[in-house]
Amino acid sequence: MRVDIRGTRFAASVTTAVLAAVLVTGSFRLLAAQALVFAAGALLGVGRSPYGLVFRTLVGPRLGPPVEFEAAGPPRFAQGVGLVFALAGLVGYGAGPLWLGTAAVACALAAAFLNAAFGYCLGCEVYLALRRATAS
Repeated sequence: MRVDIRGTRFAASVTTAVLAAVLVTGSFRLLAAQALVFAAGALLGVGRSPYGLVFRTLVGPRLGPPVEFEAAGPPRFAQGVGLVFALAGLVGYGAGPLWLGTAAVACALAAAFLNAAFGYCLGCEVYLALRRATAS
């Protein structure tokens, strides 16, 4: 299965904005909502996540047909990694220490920003490195 690369970058852009807002506000609820988005992306696939559905129904049709695709596995894995960092952030913001929440959200934000701004998916690269390591 393959996904439109513009959709993953759109999702990364929205994720960047949400995680930046979490860092500024310290909002546990907003981070919990983002964790649910990550969970949907990891479990259902990026095309069926909330941001993927918004892209597919509202944004993508206005851009024209896709011309560049990527395998669905790496972005799905990246969503799982994002979920792990979001859950660590929820622990930090909810039970403490606060620095754990801030650090976890900052790491997830950095990864999302790399994808949104430069098309470099850090989680995807980890996925591919793990695949190469286990294939040997």
